[in-house]
Amino acid sequence: MSYLSLSERDRKEMLERIGVSSVDDLFCCIPEAIHLKKDLDLPGPLSEMELAAEIQAIAGRNAPAGILSFMGGGAYPHFIPSVVDYLSSRGEFVSPYTPYQPEVSQGTLQVIFEFQTLICQLTGLDIANASLYEGATAAAEAVLMAQRVTGKAKVLVAASLHPQYREVIRTYVRNLDLTVEEVPFTERGTVDAAALDKALDDGTAAVLFQSPNYFGVCEDVRSISTAAKTKGALSVAMVAEALSLALLEAPGKLGADIVAGEAQSFGIPLGFGGPYLGFMAARKEYLRQLPGRICGQTTDVEGQRGYVLTLSTREQHIRREKATSNICTNQALCALRATIYLAAMGREGLRRAARHNVAKTAYALEKLLAVRGVERRFSGPVFNEFVIQLPKPWLDVDKALRKKGIRGGIGLDKSGPGFERCVLVCITELHAGEDIDRLAAGLEEVLR
Repeated sequence: MSYLSLSERDRKEMLERIGVSSVDDLFCCIPEAIHLKKDLDLPGPLSEMELAAEIQAIAGRNAPAGILSFMGGGAYPHFIPSVVDYLSSRGEFVSPYTPYQPEVSQGTLQVIFEFQTLICQLTGLDIANASLYEGATAAAEAVLMAQRVTGKAKVLVAASLHPQYREVIRTYVRNLDLTVEEVPFTERGTVDAAALDKALDDGTAAVLFQSPNYFGVCEDVRSISTAAKTKGALSVAMVAEALSLALLEAPGKLGADIVAGEAQSFGIPLGFGGPYLGFMAARKEYLRQLPGRICGQTTDVEGQRGYVLTLSTREQHIRREKATSNICTNQALCALRATIYLAAMGREGLRRAARHNVAKTAYALEKLLAVRGVERRFSGPVFNEFVIQLPKPWLDVDKALRKKGIRGGIGLDKSGPGFERCVLVCITELHAGEDIDRLAAGLEEVLR
């Protein structure tokens, strides 16, 4: 999209058309106390040549290709079949501004319908929406949905939920009549069942947890869900590593009422923090409280199959107080990539990729725990991430590993006291045995 700058004449004509004499008059409704009365501290405009040089200099600060990375924590490197790039880059999918409008895009509506179907199959629930922005906002939307369904004003959130997800939830509810309490985790790295039972009461709307959680440990979904239901609360399971759904039992079949999370693992490459792909599924009785859009399949007057936008509970379509979300778009192109990925991999291909993750993670644990001074921080079962504790502070170790071209994982020093020497390590099917050996050898050398 081209950028057309404004001249003073353009501004004057627009202000005259609006009926105000200056930009200050235009923003006169903004309270004086928060009205910025100076220019933003931004550098001056650049010519195209200068701008290209500036961008090139910024790009040059990136780590060169070939860096060996074991970083996960909600963003995972996975193999993407070539067909995903080829099909998703077709112009009819990339260019629509509003791809869900049925009069222009039956193909995209069919993709959304199939995306919803695949999410339902993976989560074990009845209904799914047409996607959300990403996992963190999906978590916040799940909290709001639980409040709408139950009419209660307290949500229990596992402290083992991704810290950024917890931060987004707190931001969402900051000005709402809704309190969020955190439930601690045990030495196994799982939700503390005794603390959960103590915190649960009749005013609890939901228990929200992640599995595998931020420490890579798989939670006991059935036990947490059962505990939640004893007090009439919903069980909300978050999934940050969607590939785990190929092997682990679907949360919906274990009692979860809402399953939400991040589907970046399904055919979406890592790229400077986005784009990502949130998803949400729920039991059918909560259909009217599901945020976003739902696409359905029907037949036209001639009996031919067609796809339609069945439910869209936005304030543009229904009364504002009845709207379930202010989501103004979906991640249609990302959902398209995920749908192509899942179709290309197939049920067995997906399971095979997941098994590679589990097997290589087991190998990595064996190799790293053989390094002198390295210990496992949590004892619970894992999928493709785990936490190890080192004899030295992680920040020092990380600095030395980076000089060897290795990103050994994500330091957990911000997770609280006792985590200064802990690191979250991620292994996927893309890591060869030689890569894991190189990490173990590098760690051994640094810790010597």
